[in-house]
Amino acid sequence: MSVELASHRPVVPLYGSVVAPDLITVTAPLAARVAMRPVHDGQRVAEGELLVALDEADVQPPLTQARAEVADLDAQLESEQIGYANDQQALRREQAILDNALRRLERARSLASRNLLSQSELDDARDGEDQARLTVANRQRLLDEHPTRLKRLQAQLERARAGLDVAERDAARSRVMAPFDGVITRIEAAPGDRVASGAALLSIYPVTGLELRARVPNRYQDDILTALREGLPLRARVSERDIELRLERLAGEGDPAGTEAILSVASSLKNPLTTSLSTTVERGLLRPGSMLSVLLELPPVANTLAVPYSTLYGNDTLYLVNDDDRLERLSVTVLGETVPGAAEQDDAEKDETVTDDTTMPSGERWLLVASGALASGQRVVTTHLPNAVDGLLVDDGNSTAASSGEESTP
Repeated sequence: MSVELASHRPVVPLYGSVVAPDLITVTAPLAARVAMRPVHDGQRVAEGELLVALDEADVQPPLTQARAEVADLDAQLESEQIGYANDQQALRREQAILDNALRRLERARSLASRNLLSQSELDDARDGEDQARLTVANRQRLLDEHPTRLKRLQAQLERARAGLDVAERDAARSRVMAPFDGVITRIEAAPGDRVASGAALLSIYPVTGLELRARVPNRYQDDILTALREGLPLRARVSERDIELRLERLAGEGDPAGTEAILSVASSLKNPLTTSLSTTVERGLLRPGSMLSVLLELPPVANTLAVPYSTLYGNDTLYLVNDDDRLERLSVTVLGETVPGAAEQDDAEKDETVTDDTTMPSGERWLLVASGALASGQRVVTTHLPNAVDGLLVDDGNSTAASSGEESTP
């Protein structure tokens, strides 16, 4: 093959699983019987569609009880305010009675000092004054305790209102609507089942939120992180399933074997402008838990050559054919794999998007090599010769080696 140095994208074969990070598990807000569950496992549902409903006979009693507790405490607060106003009026009257008792006691003492009043009558006057004082003190205590009673009732009312909010929330959640366009999975309950509070009923995941998680070897991570920081789009292809993915980020944790790459589904390869992810899911091409083999494209490398695997001898050697039709050994650096037809032009890189015309056809993967001694126009041997040595005369079908009478290897 003739050497044509260009900018090529190395590709990394990855194997990962499809996950639904936004999967929601619907749970029962309270212990109740399942009244309706009109959906089935794998069914596609639209936003706002009913998924499951609990029996109203189980939902309404806690709500009614919570409302009654709030109403009862509201009435107690009102009664406390009325009692406080009555105690204030009663205190004024009882204070007047105490004043009269004090005056009677003073008169009784004056009369007793002149021997005009018996001791028993004086004692009665003192008892009347003590009784009046005790009545005033009790009434004042009730008035002083009013703020405390009020705070206690207000706290009880807040607690009752919180309970009412919970009951209303549970009642609202007893009928679950689809929060987005999604697919039903993991159904755990059927109509008629009695479920406990917090029991899982079913799950739903959005058709537009699927991701592929695949482990990337550590030796590629620096190139990936550099591309992400520079905003360069990194794509991956699942040619046999007609799916294109885009690398979004690397996982926050890794291990000695590598770090997980997180890829989102971009489009269908056949018609990326009209094929949406929801259509891809509906066609069954993607499901959480399924395994996919993808080819991740790394940033392009300039002045590189894509060659078949048969070109390489050992790990870093290939042979050129010089002007005398003889082999010349050349050491190269293997940058990884690539796919024929994935060469990038410099102008195209400036306007590169995930929907450009660059395609990665299915088929065998080639090796991507680089060397300072490689130049466009050279000839590289792609047939793997078992007896290849430096200086061996070869015939590519167009040379004059045969007519010279020298031994050659076709």
